Amino acid sequence: MIKIEHLVKNYGTACAVDDVSFSVEEGEIVGFLGPNGAGKSTTMNILTGYLSSTSGKASIAGIDILKDPIGAKKLIGYLPEQPPLYLDMTVEEYLNFAYELKCCKLDKREHISKICETVKIKEVYHKVIRTLSKGYRQRVGIAQALIGNPKVIIFDEPTVGLDPKQIIEIRNLIRSLGRSHTVILSTHILQEVQAVCDRIVIINKGKIVANEKTENISRVMANNRRFNIKVAGPQKEVLSMLRDTQGISYAEALAERDGDAYSYMIESESGIDIRKKLFFRLAERNWPLVGMEALGMSLEDIFISVVDTSEEKKLLRANPYERSSRKSKGKQKGAIEKEIGQTLYADAERQRSEAAEDVTEDEE
Repeated sequence: MIKIEHLVKNYGTACAVDDVSFSVEEGEIVGFLGPNGAGKSTTMNILTGYLSSTSGKASIAGIDILKDPIGAKKLIGYLPEQPPLYLDMTVEEYLNFAYELKCCKLDKREHISKICETVKIKEVYHKVIRTLSKGYRQRVGIAQALIGNPKVIIFDEPTVGLDPKQIIEIRNLIRSLGRSHTVILSTHILQEVQAVCDRIVIINKGKIVANEKTENISRVMANNRRFNIKVAGPQKEVLSMLRDTQGISYAEALAERDGDAYSYMIESESGIDIRKKLFFRLAERNWPLVGMEALGMSLEDIFISVVDTSEEKKLLRANPYERSSRKSKGKQKGAIEKEIGQTLYADAERQRSEAAEDVTEDEE
């Protein structure tokens, strides 16, 4: 449904989007993430026809956004971060205005009524937009994006400034829209992406650094390599034993204490289930293991790791001799996130190489 191929956008000597390629299938909800200045808004502005690209191609249902902007825009519903509302209009007036602006051919009354029911704004239909709460204004903005029943909907920070109840309502609405529309969601709220999106695309410094299905990332996050354990024994000796245990990549003592038992956070090496081995090592020393809790990872941890990995790779490409100063200094915390970040980044690099090979074959 959406296809972006080798997109580049330069502002003078600055490159905001650097050879970005990805696609979104029909009925898919994709989260488009990245730190500030990563190139998210520029990419979305090109996709909606607001900006032209320096090179590359963006198409909606096979229609090139530059060659046929009107045809492509007819298929897009767009909600920018600041909804384009006319505050002195009533909701009714505004939606009728949007209907006429889009030259919609559907039955006006039935179409607008169905949209109002979908986004739950019927009770404020005759009210002036200026008098509405932030949550209702956001819903009105979504309603205008749905007019004309576009195949593609693009949301830019749709829940900014909303209270927790409103956020949940908007998330549920976006999830329901995904049943009949293709959706791109750009947001800084990572829990939102995990709750709503089918796939996650992360961009940093203008390049795609991760492109993976949400279910695969969630499966990795629920790993059994990091634990919070509680051991009854002398803290220094227990910590020393944990750090010397083969298969444990990191261990630290936590501030929690329960009688003579202290809490520790440990990480195991990849492919190793440390639980049985740890139990027997503690039993040999008569140090009772009184608690063990598997700790998963957050999407924030993975996001930061992927971004950090891309920054490190870029630095090493710019200065290959920097590698010698980046040797590991013993066992370090965050090894799991680093491994996952490197894997996701490597997959993105592979996808980028395959896309470049496809272009070369087409030219030949």
